[in-house]
Parts: sequence; structure tokens; C-alpha cells
Amino acid sequence: MSNEFRSGYVALIGKPNTGKSTLMNALVGEKLSITAHRPQTTRHQILGIKTTAEYQCVFVDTPGIHDDNQKAIHRYMNRAATGMLEDADLICVLLDVANFNRDDEKILRRVSSYDKVLLVINKIDQLSKSACLPLMQKISEQVPDFESVPVSALKGENLDRLEQLIVARLPVGVPHFPDDQLTDKSMRFISAEIVREKLFRVLKQELPYSITVSIDHYLEETDITRISATIWVERKSQKAIVIGKNGGLLKKIGTLARGDIERLVDARVYLQLWVKVREDWADDEQSLAAFGYSDGNPSH
Repeated sequence: MSNEFRSGYVALIGKPNTGKSTLMNALVGEKLSITAHRPQTTRHQILGIKTTAEYQCVFVDTPGIHDDNQKAIHRYMNRAATGMLEDADLICVLLDVANFNRDDEKILRRVSSYDKVLLVINKIDQLSKSACLPLMQKISEQVPDFESVPVSALKGENLDRLEQLIVARLPVGVPHFPDDQLTDKSMRFISAEIVREKLFRVLKQELPYSITVSIDHYLEETDITRISATIWVERKSQKAIVIGKNGGLLKKIGTLARGDIERLVDARVYLQLWVKVREDWADDEQSLAAFGYSDGNPSH
């Protein structure tokens, strides 16, 4: 290992739906964080670890920063979103080039006192270059000391340049994790998140925000991994929606989730899903703790 090996934590922050999870997955090269075209898909801090011969970059995917603190789960997510600001070696603020607004400006003001910030202008594939330039000019006027880089996390555009800028800002040091480790989360946790992602993608209403998933059993056998998971909802009426007519929706969710989990564990998976009701779990501190939403090291 050379004397110039670099290693550090990079916090990916921004308002909901700016593409933080998509970016981390693209940079690490594995699907570690779930994604959906809905805000607040990510609920926990999730580490994505990229190690090469020259550096180890520990990306920290965070929930979107938002003003809604009405429910206990929203307060938890905001704590998870901002908890890395002090400790991170670099803060990457993701800005959606097509939807820059006051929420982004609030976040820029919040990080303006830090000297370890890189602005990532994401989703440039959605606008022409001439449409992107005025926004980038506006941002540079607001925070002139911060360097910015335009990218498309979804299309992989300009990610090599982003990675160069990130690595150059990491401190010289030893790795924080073994070189073959990709995340701090267990396959139990990732399996629960994959089921929740499919719920976000399949259910067309606001219902996903009332849903969480817990893993009851996770057993790796010689030729198959057996998983039993419970989908928790807040109302009896929601249970019927998740199950669907003749169980069709639940079966579809299970099939989609099983495929993703099989690709990750590289083995056959038997996935059993149950749907249960826990009234108002998202606004109950005790329920949140039971489901892994604690300020320690959340897991399912």
C-alpha cells in the first residue's frame, strides 16, 4: 500500500428524490440502496464502500432532508439525514438540475459554513446543456466557494470526473473496512429493503409511506436461502390493498423481490411474505425502535 492511500467518509445529502441512492449504487457498482421515483424512499443511513489500490471511499447514503417533522419516523429520518455532517470527510450535496428550489437553497445555507463541500448537479440527462447552465450559474453565485460537477447518476454521465474530485478531497489514511466489504448492512437488512422497494414501485398511492418490512427468518442452506418477511401497515384497510385481489399484488411483490435478492446472494431464494397491522407504527417511538428505526445502528 502506497503512502498516499486515501480513505474517508463521503456523506451524500440533499432534499428527497435528488438521486442520492442511485448515485451511490452507480459509484460502488452494486445495488445497495433501494430506489424509486418517489421522495423519502431511503429511511436509514446506508454505507456503500468502494475500495481500490489507491483509495477507500465510504459513501453514506442518507434520507432526504425535509421540513416535515410531524411523525416520529420523519424526525428519525431527518436525524439520519444530517447526522453525518460533522463527521464526514466530504459532504456531497446533490441538487436536481430540473427541480432546484427553496428546499435546495435551505440546504446550501445549512452547509455554507463547512469547507468540505462538493456540489453534485444531478439529472443533467433531463435538460439540454443550455438549460443547465443558468442554474449552475445561479448556484455558483449563491455559494461561490464550492466547486460543482454536473452528472447523471442514472445514465452514468461524468461519474469518472466526480470520483476524481471526491478522491482528491479524501484524507491520506488507512482503510476503515476490509477491501472486500461493500456495505455495513447485513443481507437481512438489504432483503427487507428490497421488499420495501418493490412495494414503493408497485403501489401507486401514498400507501408506501405507511409501510415497513421486518425479516422474521433468514436461513442460508446449501442450495437455497429461505426468507420469511412481514410487511407492516398502519390500518386494516391497507392490508387488503397490499395483498390485492386473490393475493395477486403480494405475489407480484414477492416475485420481483426474490429476483433481486437471488442476484445479490447468487443462490436460489424461497421468500415468504406476510402482511400484518400495527396501528400508527410510524408515529410510535416504541414501534419504530422495534422495526430498527433507532439512532444507533439500524437494521431489520
